[in-house]
Amino acid sequence: KAVELILKTKGRVVVSGMGKTGIIAQKFSATLASTGTPSLFLHTAEAIHGDLGKVTGEDIVIILSNSGSTGEMKQLLPLLKKIGSSIISLTGNPESTLAKYSDVVLDVSVKKEACPLGLAPTASTTAALAMADALAICLLERKGFKEKDFAFFHPGGALGRRLLLKVEDIMRTGGANPIVKEDKKVSQVLFAITRSRAGSATVIDKKGKLKGIFTDGDLRRHLESDKNLTRRRIAEVMTKNPAVVYKDMLAVEAMRILQSKRIDEVPVVDKNMRPVGLLDIQDLLRAGLI
Repeated sequence: KAVELILKTKGRVVVSGMGKTGIIAQKFSATLASTGTPSLFLHTAEAIHGDLGKVTGEDIVIILSNSGSTGEMKQLLPLLKKIGSSIISLTGNPESTLAKYSDVVLDVSVKKEACPLGLAPTASTTAALAMADALAICLLERKGFKEKDFAFFHPGGALGRRLLLKVEDIMRTGGANPIVKEDKKVSQVLFAITRSRAGSATVIDKKGKLKGIFTDGDLRRHLESDKNLTRRRIAEVMTKNPAVVYKDMLAVEAMRILQSKRIDEVPVVDKNMRPVGLLDIQDLLRAGLI
């Protein structure tokens, strides 16, 4: 019933509490906001000293209080009803003043606190947190909230980078992406690689389509057995049909390809297999994906 009430609201979810329970309320509000339910925290005491102006009749107010009968709350409750806000309570006392003013009561009562003195909010705050998280996750599922939505609200975090960053955002282009034709000599290709400070060169045919890649690993392997390597055409010694990634692919997907194939560089191509960039394992490191 609480979930349905929240889903129907046209405004925001205002979460209120004070003391240790207020800290749980702040966390609850933050969880809601980051999972697709617009929310703000309202300190119960501050609400009766001006902050009540943040609340409208279209908002729904969720109040967390173990006792459900603090003095500040008793002052706040009739004012919320006057505004027209619906009230959901998470309380340890289903018979409290808070419960009587609530449209939905979620019982989070505990037999006793974990504190040996029975005074410090411990078990009660844990129960409130568990209920709050359960409510947030139910809302997330009902709204069809996906990974991409979560990433949108967390662009600065590691998860946001993993879910938003694309290959085109970090790939090497221009002078940092050496592209050579298949008829070039190895000596010319080595010069292009050195000039670009890359670890490989992408090889194309006359139509500009990908034919292969020549890496520093290829160079080392052929140097051991071919004294005339630098005079050969690159098409003779390149790695043919290399792995590729696409510029609109998520960078984390490209990372998995590099790791699974145990390679350090991979050409970035468009849908017509024309090279548009180069992705190096170092680019993924700099982006914070590894």
